[in-house]
Amino acid sequence: MNNKCPQCGLNHPQSSKACIRCGGMLGETENISSNQGLLKSSIVKRAVVCLMVLAAVFLGFYTSLIFSADKLTAEERAQVDESIRILEEKGFQDEAFLLKHLAAFRANDNWLNASVAKENAYAATNFPFEIVTLYPDFFTYPVDATERAAILLHEAKHLQGKDEKDAYEYVWRNRKGLGWKFEAYRTSAIWMETRKLTREHAPGLFVCDFNPYADCTD
Repeated sequence: MNNKCPQCGLNHPQSSKACIRCGGMLGETENISSNQGLLKSSIVKRAVVCLMVLAAVFLGFYTSLIFSADKLTAEERAQVDESIRILEEKGFQDEAFLLKHLAAFRANDNWLNASVAKENAYAATNFPFEIVTLYPDFFTYPVDATERAAILLHEAKHLQGKDEKDAYEYVWRNRKGLGWKFEAYRTSAIWMETRKLTREHAPGLFVCDFNPYADCTD
């Protein structure tokens, strides 16, 4: 078999180490190419292993959150489904999809929620694990399914990765489209609490002195 010089192309016996014409080393290109291939293969394998480890950690963390909290009862789940249906009918398709198909609902705190202070007593969301905890007050204080839909709309924004400011502002701006209106709900605990918290998180919505409560969205 011939050993071809990578520099000048002259053929040599297989046992030759250097080119008799140009002095170049024979077989150098093949060795370099082989080493590069081996290096790339090693990097790919390490990357795959790292991804598998990260996926296992994520799955384990998610599983611990799910199984450290209780499921909703059948009656509670029916109320949630009714409120999601309202969101769909009112045009909040993206939010309804997340709540209906991706969110995992729980009735009390998982170990992570139990370790931190909660912002309110109605609901909490663990992003990016898409776990929504609905506390007893969620089923007690809203006057109807529309008010529960307003709370779920807020949590759906958290499922999308939005912060409190964005969630409160979105719900307050879209309350009329949801059918959650001042005339029917102005005395409800959910309405008054949401307006108060919206003023705290999105004060820019309440600087219009010519509107009731200085609400720029009216």
